Amino acid sequence: MTFTALIFLALAMSTDAFAAAIAKGAALRNPGLPQALRIGLLFGCIETITPLIGWGLGSLAADAIRQWDHWIAFVLLLGLGGRMLWLSFADEDEEEEGAGAQSLLVLVLTAVATSIDAMAVGVGLAFVDVSIVHAAAAIGVATTVMVTIGVLLGRRLGAAVGRHAERIGGVVLVLVGTTILIEHLSH
Repeated sequence: MTFTALIFLALAMSTDAFAAAIAKGAALRNPGLPQALRIGLLFGCIETITPLIGWGLGSLAADAIRQWDHWIAFVLLLGLGGRMLWLSFADEDEEEEGAGAQSLLVLVLTAVATSIDAMAVGVGLAFVDVSIVHAAAAIGVATTVMVTIGVLLGRRLGAAVGRHAERIGGVVLVLVGTTILIEHLSH
């Protein structure tokens, strides 16, 4: 995987957390940089750990399915990207969260929920030539930055930008999966 593809993957993995951060920022009363950074670091740490877990699970099965690995990575990324696109167009009938809903537990659960796709990407990365440490670190850093920005912008931008970010992330995942498939089939 090229450096550029890794950066795009990291950004794509952070878009759902960015969308959630905009919603959190909109629910907070004038979030400042320290508060936004704490939330960003929480999301970034969790988003760093989940692809490592996925990679570990995928590595256990790597030898048994090496001849199909590129197809598995492609299907996983295509599915995740498609899911992100689908959800970005879905109606959102959620009630606004109250001020008490910003507890640490709610933030952790939100971070875990938005990082499940990174775990699936980690499974896919077990089948391609990529350093999982670099990939997980890139995903974690991108998520930390995107969530911090999202919280700060949330009050002004609302959910509309989050939807567009999720759509872009879905398209990027599909493109990364397609690139992996093309690279492997061309060898």
